Amino acid sequence: MLLGVTVAEVFWRYVLNNSLLWAEDLSTMSLAVVVAAAIAYGAREGSHVCVNLIVRFAGRRVTRITDAVARILSVGMTAAAAYALFTHGSCGPICGAATSTVSISHPPFYYALAASLAAYALLLASQLLRGFATWSGKDPNEPAD
Repeated sequence: MLLGVTVAEVFWRYVLNNSLLWAEDLSTMSLAVVVAAAIAYGAREGSHVCVNLIVRFAGRRVTRITDAVARILSVGMTAAAAYALFTHGSCGPICGAATSTVSISHPPFYYALAASLAAYALLLASQLLRGFATWSGKDPNEPAD
């Protein structure tokens, strides 16, 4: 859809010498859906970037603690972002949460992003608990070398 809107906008602007008023609004909102899907898909597939430098210098005993701290902070940040998106999304058009040209309402897109971040926070929380359960063994959440 995002590609179709871009192609239509380019055609209208450069061939027909006229711009589509709704193209920017639709592109912005469809990009929010793509980001929400990418967060959820990336979390499920383990495609987020991970650089494991601490284990080379400090060893496994230190990384157990740093992993737990990083996961606790990540759960907190993603949960806070999801909460903020839910609360801001619930305000809706009253707070001006609509696109500028054709007034596409933002709340459904805020809710999609919030749900994606909430799901990611739950995944991180489960990884944290799983890391605690296997504290003395191999961490099943770590990517293979």
